[in-house]
Amino acid sequence: MTVRIVTDSACDLPQSLVDELGITLVPLTFSFGSEEFTDRISLTTSEFWARCSASPVLPQTAAPSPGKFAEAFSTLAKEGASAILVVTLSAELSATKQAAEQGAQAAGLNIPIRIVDSRSASMGEGINVVAAARLARGGMGVDDLARTVTDLAGRTRVWGALDTLENLKKNGRIGGAKALLASALAIKPIITVDDGKVAEGGKERTRRKALAFVVGKFREAGKVSNVAVLHAQCPDVDDFVAQLRETYSGDIIVGDIGSVIGSHTGPGTIGVTFHVE
Repeated sequence: MTVRIVTDSACDLPQSLVDELGITLVPLTFSFGSEEFTDRISLTTSEFWARCSASPVLPQTAAPSPGKFAEAFSTLAKEGASAILVVTLSAELSATKQAAEQGAQAAGLNIPIRIVDSRSASMGEGINVVAAARLARGGMGVDDLARTVTDLAGRTRVWGALDTLENLKKNGRIGGAKALLASALAIKPIITVDDGKVAEGGKERTRRKALAFVVGKFREAGKVSNVAVLHAQCPDVDDFVAQLRETYSGDIIVGDIGSVIGSHTGPGTIGVTFHVE
């Protein structure tokens, strides 16, 4: 049985890893005013961040259409896939999973298509996609894959530190006066993902303390696996990875935060995601 893995572009996986593992990416879209762009295709990450900094409003993001998923499924079936596993951005954050379900119906294929909600975002989604792709290559069947990845999704942890409150201000999650005060006090919010939703995980007064807080959460987690770092234009990412390596000797995937997640977190965001035992 040849099981192929499909995901969406919010997973923030490096393209080199996507290609290596034969993962199919269905892109989300985003728009600045009347201009619409396709994630990962229309703009480079650097160009996206440059537009964000120059724009008074955040881009609006949108889930892929069901037709985009149907097209991807049909292509994989023509290439010889005997089953398809889809891992999506959290259904609490996007309609992407619903679009994948509708796309599976529209494709009308006679091969099984299983859809798993990652209950996460960015590389928190990505580590579940990578795990699925590697297990599929090892010969695991699609139903066992779906059960295993669902279990992994429940054991995924994400901790991140934001460098700016400007994006939260722009998207209305925090008032202008509060954002101004927080910026004056150099407050760095900590975020986590709880049951599929982004939640406040704490706050620190400096970036150094915020990163130390995130590293501390990683170390407190005990035995972990499938570790990945996510960051948005962070020159200190290598130092952050080095801190994680002080207590973790396994491979660490490093991925850029793209337009979908970056629209809300802003440049300078850095975090770690992993599976707990």
